[in-house]
Amino acid sequence: MASVAALGAWERHEDSGEAAAKKAQPTRDPPPSAKPRPQRHQAPHIDVYAHIGPGVMQPATERARPLVYVPNSEANSVDVIDPRTYRVISSFPVGALPQHVTPSHDLRTLYVDNDDGNSLTPIDPRTGRPGSPIPVDDPYNLYFTPNGRYAIVVAERLHRLDFRNPHTFGLVKQLSVPCAGVNHMDFSPNGAYAVVSCEFSGQLLKLDLRHLRVSAVRHLPRRFSVPQDVRSAPDGKVFYVADLAASGIWEVAPGTLKAIRLIHTGAGAHGLVVSRNGRVLYVANRNAGTVSLLSFRTRKIVRTWRIPGGGSPDMGDVSPNGRVLWLSGRFNAEVYAINTLSGRLIARIPVGASPHGVAVWPQPGRYSLGHTGNMR
Repeated sequence: MASVAALGAWERHEDSGEAAAKKAQPTRDPPPSAKPRPQRHQAPHIDVYAHIGPGVMQPATERARPLVYVPNSEANSVDVIDPRTYRVISSFPVGALPQHVTPSHDLRTLYVDNDDGNSLTPIDPRTGRPGSPIPVDDPYNLYFTPNGRYAIVVAERLHRLDFRNPHTFGLVKQLSVPCAGVNHMDFSPNGAYAVVSCEFSGQLLKLDLRHLRVSAVRHLPRRFSVPQDVRSAPDGKVFYVADLAASGIWEVAPGTLKAIRLIHTGAGAHGLVVSRNGRVLYVANRNAGTVSLLSFRTRKIVRTWRIPGGGSPDMGDVSPNGRVLWLSGRFNAEVYAINTLSGRLIARIPVGASPHGVAVWPQPGRYSLGHTGNMR
């Protein structure tokens, strides 16, 4: 043991004879004409999730009621769950085929994306009550540019991305996309572009946000792919794209949209949720009835949780303190509350038919990028 300890000490302190000799030599001042060596500047550390930790709440969310909002696509309704009791406390009708509940960029309003209803239903987070619907074409999904300048309405049926005023939703520009089934996206750390998925054509788009145009298109390498949710790694060097048909998530180089590799998670990989500490990506495997946990650091699956008795985990978010993962059960008309420390199912809550993009509100973060609460 003593020899091992000595070896460790040598490795730590570099106490070889050569090193000792160098240390013993007297130091000399450099000649006056010698130029100082240029210092190497390290690249700034990037962590797009640095501001979503517990307690990082904004003043705009201080009066928001802690609630979980569940859009029931086939029931044309929203169920509201009290996260303390795990029970539905209210329900209200909305437009046809509500898909997601989306927080606004300024965190002051939630919007129900009524796809076939061609409208957004605003919700006041202070009361949990809906307001008058806002006419908008085909809002399958809703995002906001990082600078807050535009709302991006994902008009899947119309093959468009509509750039709108983020407050009035007045149309600024309609952008036709060269793919089928445009649906999810996430943004680069500097806000210059977004990576967008197209589920029906198996393609990814690179969306130039400075010029509001599609700058690149690429097919995923599998013969049949159904790309779904998209999330950036903390440093933005890799994006993850869930593939419903490939039973896993693709690592994608965002600059070129080139698929690096497929990481197998489970059948029907669909929704992606970032943990409260920004270190783990939860992957909801809808057909397998499981949730896989990817470590952003190792880029490997470190754990898989199974819904007891089966289920169809789809989309959602984590609680403000990060202790509970909330996911819709798309084919089971229920919502799952999962303990993020143990993976234990805390509750399965009956809701309306075909629950989809669940929003948990309020959330930590400086602003919302949309979807069900992609915060930065």
